[in-house]
Amino acid sequence: MTAGEPDAASRGRVTITEIARQAGVSVPTVSRVVNGRSDVSPHTRARVEELLQRYGYRKRPAAPGTRAPLLDLVFNDLDSPWAVEIIRGVEEVAHAEGVGTVVSAIHGRSGDAREWMRNLRARASGGVILVTSALDMVLHDELRVLGVPLVIVDPAGSPALDAPTIGAANWSGGLAATEHLLSLGHRRIGLIAGPPRLLCSRARLDGYRAALEGAGLALDEALVVPGDFHAESGFAGCEKLLGLPEPPTALFAASDQMALGAIEALRRRGLRVPEDMSVVGFDDLPEVRWSAPPLTTVRQPLAEMGKLAARTALELARDERPASPRVELGTELVIRSSTAPPATGAGGDARRGGRT
Repeated sequence: MTAGEPDAASRGRVTITEIARQAGVSVPTVSRVVNGRSDVSPHTRARVEELLQRYGYRKRPAAPGTRAPLLDLVFNDLDSPWAVEIIRGVEEVAHAEGVGTVVSAIHGRSGDAREWMRNLRARASGGVILVTSALDMVLHDELRVLGVPLVIVDPAGSPALDAPTIGAANWSGGLAATEHLLSLGHRRIGLIAGPPRLLCSRARLDGYRAALEGAGLALDEALVVPGDFHAESGFAGCEKLLGLPEPPTALFAASDQMALGAIEALRRRGLRVPEDMSVVGFDDLPEVRWSAPPLTTVRQPLAEMGKLAARTALELARDERPASPRVELGTELVIRSSTAPPATGAGGDARRGGRT
């Protein structure tokens, strides 16, 4: 091995970002060289190609006779019915197009994400659908250089400027859920919020806040407790709200799973829904229509989001430009039996008989 030459263990594992750094150029410039673009100076092209060859970096070959033989669908985790609905939508479109789907969970760990990237390079994936996950910029650059289209569903942070995003009207959903409870006469309305790093969580909180302001009510920070979209955090959040000197008479949980956890916390205390506390969820998962009582919730079109993400990824694989880089599907309030006016003599403002 000559001086400066990478050893066998490092060959093929170098990132595009590192190649760009060593060549003294930008990542897009390396991408243009890898993809055979002509808009690179001969000197720069020679330098980048020398580094690519030294590290054994090769663009993933496309499968013969196919444009998008596989779609990669990537989640942070798969332990939620929410993920199943997204998968169902993606699978419906992929199956109709004769395309396979590879489902992965990276659990928010960089090691898992890098292992997934290694597997991706080994297969002929026509596109990646990333669901509420944050992909670090190094891996994002790898996808761009490999020429693999990326579509983001419900982006975790600020939407990537060069990737289409599919979301739902989370703000208006949070507004509708809270306005429904206000229309029933509730004035102390608790919120079990989602993870603050997620745009969808922040938008639902903002919708809740806007509804309160529209009703002339100030936001009471004590009535907002954190959650993570899972049932356990809904249970814990409801317990915290019930421990307040003046508990709420109604509760908006920013996911159906958290709403179900909250209902269990109420049940264990001998409290009834909606007689003692009204509960609204968010998602309209299939099982909530069979909960006891059936859950009032904001319907988020999860399967439709999956379908649109798959169609967009396939369009990009065919070098077609999507109609819009950011699509937001509508949400809808579905009223069932878990909400009702506050009982006479209930705590909070209801005990005083009306609006503050």
